[in-house]
Amino acid sequence: MSSSRSGLDIRRALAPGTPLRNAIDLILRQETGALIVLGYGRDIEALCSGGFHLDGTDFHPARLAELAKMDGAVITDEAAEVIYRANVHLIPDRSLETKETGTRHRTGERVAKETGRAVVVVSEGRQTITVYTGDSTYELRNPTTLLAQANQNLLTLERFRGRLTDEESRLTQLEVDDIVVYRDVVQFLQRAALVQRIGVDLEHYTVELGGEGQLINLQLVDLLSGTGESAELVYADHARSYPPDTKNPLDLMRTLTTEHLSEESRVAALLDFGPLENPTRSRGYRILDRIPRLPDAVQDSLVDHFETLQELLYASVSELDQVEGVGRARARQLRHYFDRLLDQTRSWAIEEE
Repeated sequence: MSSSRSGLDIRRALAPGTPLRNAIDLILRQETGALIVLGYGRDIEALCSGGFHLDGTDFHPARLAELAKMDGAVITDEAAEVIYRANVHLIPDRSLETKETGTRHRTGERVAKETGRAVVVVSEGRQTITVYTGDSTYELRNPTTLLAQANQNLLTLERFRGRLTDEESRLTQLEVDDIVVYRDVVQFLQRAALVQRIGVDLEHYTVELGGEGQLINLQLVDLLSGTGESAELVYADHARSYPPDTKNPLDLMRTLTTEHLSEESRVAALLDFGPLENPTRSRGYRILDRIPRLPDAVQDSLVDHFETLQELLYASVSELDQVEGVGRARARQLRHYFDRLLDQTRSWAIEEE
């Protein structure tokens, strides 16, 4: 498996119910252990000594389990659909650093580092499955334990998603009241980035669980729905440059560690916002995006014409009608929507008092 293949792809190939995972489970039950290289080419052939060629024998779980009874490594293609060699002695570069102690694990880690291929080591003593991919190492977890951890992470994601929804409602109120400062925008984007990160971690769980993670995956998709879009719209509304240099602020924020993500000033600098306490006015993209069947071109025309949400909110039907692509009927619809939004804001203010 080449280094370009993602960690998610590797976890997917090793998920419960897949042929490769079934083979590994058989190996664990027969207590023989194994070293399996996923990927074959000149780079792997150069490390091989002894063993025998199987000339591209079709992969089958029972066949791999039988071959694993011999001491040497088994080499398959990247997708674990064909077996090329068995009972092979691998000789990787011994100068490559490894913290492993067992022979199989030391060899597996060095082969992965030298070739970029994924290497799976099944330990007969520890009854564990370790996967080496380049410089990364992870241990496959028991599906029962994994499912419990995934459900716990799902509850965490639900809480964070609920807080993000609250943050968005608060930001809307501040924008309508024209009292937003950059700190408010940064706090919303920080929350959105955290939700996305929890979602990425949870996606690894669902992939590793295979079919058993389908229900969690459905909930994950639902909880993450709209998060990236809302972040993009908020950034488009408040970025100092217009149009902003980048469309998706969450892509920029992925470069930050979780510790740095919690630092408001660092996030503000990364996104090229002004000082945290400086006021900022929304351009109105996020509010306009909520209006049903309002084309993107019309949204752009409205923002270009009025420039700020405040000007939009208090524009008359006649003023709205003057914008290209709006028309009298849509102008009335916009005015009705803005009136309702202003009424809601007044009710929020009463509740806060």
